[in-house]
Amino acid sequence: MRRNTLVAVLACTALLSGCGLSAGSSVPLDVKPGSIRPVAELRGVEVTVGSKDFTEQIVLGYIAEFALTAAGAKVRDLTNISGSNSQRDALTSGQIDLVWEYTGTSWISYLGNTDPIPDAVEQFEAVRKADLATNKVVWTNMAPLDNTYSFGMNKKTAQRLGVKKISDIGRVIRENPAEATFCVETEFANRNDGLPGVEKTYGFTVPKENIRTLATGAIYQAVADGKTCNFGEVFTTDGRLLALDLATTEDDKQFFPRYNAALNIRQETHEQHPQIAEVLKPVADKLTNDAMLKLNAQVDVDGKDPADVARGWLVEQGFVTLTGPVVTRG
Repeated sequence: MRRNTLVAVLACTALLSGCGLSAGSSVPLDVKPGSIRPVAELRGVEVTVGSKDFTEQIVLGYIAEFALTAAGAKVRDLTNISGSNSQRDALTSGQIDLVWEYTGTSWISYLGNTDPIPDAVEQFEAVRKADLATNKVVWTNMAPLDNTYSFGMNKKTAQRLGVKKISDIGRVIRENPAEATFCVETEFANRNDGLPGVEKTYGFTVPKENIRTLATGAIYQAVADGKTCNFGEVFTTDGRLLALDLATTEDDKQFFPRYNAALNIRQETHEQHPQIAEVLKPVADKLTNDAMLKLNAQVDVDGKDPADVARGWLVEQGFVTLTGPVVTRG
């Protein structure tokens, strides 16, 4: 998952052979122009799109690929790169031209900052300026989508305990500490930007005996069952929130970093082809948390192919169209 980028990740070398990257393949499914019309300046221009190796990133990568294909570019698919640092190396070394990245990931992991900026726009602007100056990476088209942390709850539990925001957890701990049971990943239990930081910011302490460390997938199910824990570390655009009908807590003191998705383009590519960002701007504007939750759920819960899901969403939004028999990969 993306969160692994917040700690030291073992990165492969930037060479294609070292990272296990190939030169890319063609876009897996056909699309035709919709509201995205052919752009003369992009006709036949080779653009390589990358992504990390988890569902949301792969879907976002395909969304960019189909949109640029409809605009007339000759797109190469290099989605599903293993590891955030490997993807970043591929971008900065010129192996890929663009990716979707998260503001908090770049600010903390790539740029080496320790204190996130709570305001989403201010965080984006800080990352944009620093990454361009340091790495010649252009940040543009920030989406409303913010895949940050939250605490998930069974909806019956949330109603019973009267918890809607993280501050409410403090009241639960004071009034009935036995109910303040948490399931979290090992890293989250110990990192300053995890549970210890939450406790410091919100002024409560979770009893140590109430904390269980589990793998990410197990946390969602444990919270849904309501037996192992009442609160669990979750990510706000994970499709399992929908599938398991979980409630999430509002971060009312804005502790967690912002993880808005935005387009990252190599400076050289952006200067030569500014139309890439123009084509993808209306697409980014439609990428909300709710939209991404549903797209992720189609892959992780319903078992659909990410390429089919990405194309279907673009068709639904009117960005692209289909002609002839519909071919899927699912």
